[in-house]
Amino acid sequence: MTRTLVILLALAPAGVAHAQTVTLKPLGEVRLRYEQVDQDGLAADADALTLRLRAGVEAKAGRWSALVEGQGNLAIVDDYFDGLHGSATRPLIADPDNIALSRAQFRYASPAFTVTAGRQRIALDDERFIGAVPFRQNGQSFDAVRAEITPAKGVKADLTYAWSVRTIWGIDGAGTRQQAVSGDNVFGNVSVATPVGKIVAFAYLVDQDEAAMQGFRMSSQSYGARLDGSQPIGGAKVAYQLSYARQSDWHRNPNDYSADYYLADVAVDFGGPRVGVGYEILGADNGIALTSFQTPLATGFKFQGWADKFLVTPPDGVRDLYASAGWGWKAVGPLKAVTLQAVYHDYRSDRASRSYGDEIDLLTSAKLGKCTASARYAHYDADGFATDTDKFWLQLDWTL
Repeated sequence: MTRTLVILLALAPAGVAHAQTVTLKPLGEVRLRYEQVDQDGLAADADALTLRLRAGVEAKAGRWSALVEGQGNLAIVDDYFDGLHGSATRPLIADPDNIALSRAQFRYASPAFTVTAGRQRIALDDERFIGAVPFRQNGQSFDAVRAEITPAKGVKADLTYAWSVRTIWGIDGAGTRQQAVSGDNVFGNVSVATPVGKIVAFAYLVDQDEAAMQGFRMSSQSYGARLDGSQPIGGAKVAYQLSYARQSDWHRNPNDYSADYYLADVAVDFGGPRVGVGYEILGADNGIALTSFQTPLATGFKFQGWADKFLVTPPDGVRDLYASAGWGWKAVGPLKAVTLQAVYHDYRSDRASRSYGDEIDLLTSAKLGKCTASARYAHYDADGFATDTDKFWLQLDWTL
């Protein structure tokens, strides 16, 4: 945090010099969530009722702004293992009690150039490599300097240097689940808008420069490209994603490895009903732990099922073949953005192509005013990897 404060203080005089009319915007969020987990092999189920509060303020003057936000998470019902406290005889629900400064940043923004310095949330592309982990109550933020440059219409360069990652484990984090992980992380991508979609070339250098983090074995360098686009076809809209990356060890990682990442995804929206199919591969090298493709800074909940069985890629990698179907309504009576969704996953290893298991995920959500309510369910059926698991969530979000 010391480095963050130095940068903020260095930028402050420039901000004052350019200050004109200062406008203040209050920030506020409340989330109440019940999560229940039944996992084979553990003596008891897990039940968690947690309440997250976020509050802050953003001040703007011309092209300059400053933002401060704090957050707290409270377990009202704590019959679960939060990764730090409680009994490991219950399933893990990674939402420990916490109180923290979640964001403290200065920003200068013009049409062609934006720089943000301080503690901030960063979500790049689809968050497969770098994300804010918004589903978990404590989330993830970065002590970083980020520059976004738009030299021409449809062209953007995005470069970040982050020296600390503030994890979901909060103030009591320790060991392999630390409060923060230091390192010289560099995230860079360049995107170009084309008629077929946005094409991105990226380089993500992740430096987990602390021995407690798997003996530095989560440090890696990933280079790749991504296409994200959509096209109208008849009365439908077809969205598609293609991505490839090559990852290898970096910095102090003692492993010598390389592994590949592939994603192909297509979804069709018929103006109500929606269907999709995709195939994602996090490849393996030699079958040794942590020599497969890893994404420790990703928003993992978005990928490979909500049962969270593959947040750390197995030594033999993972191949995820999935299909989805759902329906969306703009309004149903007083409710807005009503959604029903079902996703099926079939998981196999990358090496030897053996079955891991399969999973069904179900979601329904709707918005009323500033509140959004949702219910989720995940069922993982193990077939050689991990154990059978059922998860259920009820969630209510309110945003100022």
